[in-house]
Amino acid sequence: MKTNQKKAYIYALSAVLLWSTVASAFKISLKYFDSIQLLLYSSLISFIVIFSIVIIQGKRKLIFSYSKRIYIYLAILGFINPFAYYLILFRAYELLPAQEVQPLNYTWALTLTYLSVLILKHKLTFYDFLAGIICYIGVFIIATHGNIFDFSFTDTQGVFLALFSTFLWSIYWIYSTKLKIDPLIGILINFGVGLSFIFIWALWFSNPFDINVYGLLGACYVGIFEMGITFIFWLQAMKLSSDTSKIANLIFISPFLSLLFISLIVEEEILFSTLIGLIFIIIGLLIQQKKKKESL
Repeated sequence: MKTNQKKAYIYALSAVLLWSTVASAFKISLKYFDSIQLLLYSSLISFIVIFSIVIIQGKRKLIFSYSKRIYIYLAILGFINPFAYYLILFRAYELLPAQEVQPLNYTWALTLTYLSVLILKHKLTFYDFLAGIICYIGVFIIATHGNIFDFSFTDTQGVFLALFSTFLWSIYWIYSTKLKIDPLIGILINFGVGLSFIFIWALWFSNPFDINVYGLLGACYVGIFEMGITFIFWLQAMKLSSDTSKIANLIFISPFLSLLFISLIVEEEILFSTLIGLIFIIIGLLIQQKKKKESL
């Protein structure tokens, strides 16, 4: 595929804009669905969207072209994402304000680095260490609403779940990259397997057939734009870009846009401590990006 930087920016900015709305969509949808219902219907919509894209791209034959070992591997990953990851993330959104979960979840990039040290034997650099200190100072500021000397979280369970979701997301991507398969097909199978776990969980712990129209509309939005086409936009941007770093840095716009949407749509009053904590997190992640550039 030939590079086209202008189109790459259009795809990337579209993805960033859509990703910036999903925290608000989560919070609004959870007014009408519990976290399990939201997970079930958003995952179903996402599966339909991804399957449709597979058909449009003429990749249907690839679904059945891999070895038994690959399918077992994909099934395990499907248990992690979408089942466990989104189950925990949506529960965190039930317990905490959206303005807290969104920045905390954003530390997944740092978690990914530290897990890569343990799993992939990558070297931990000074920049990684410094980025970690700065990012988690930001996490602490957000979680305590700026009362850092009280050592009291607003909701300990919610904070733990939001941070644990970054662990699951990082594990998913580390092991996904080891598979030499079409990424779209991999995600399709992950969601197909994950849906079976989600449905069983919903039957046991929720009421999947108690459908609210507004909750269903929210689930459709989440399924399409958080789990579905936005990922395709981002992949397309990376393919079209002459320099992926130009695209990758645009993702840092997302958390600030997200806070704006949370304020305007969810009508949460954005705390000064949230903004300060987010700035710490972004600075830490930018330091980590500096490390990556110097290693090239």
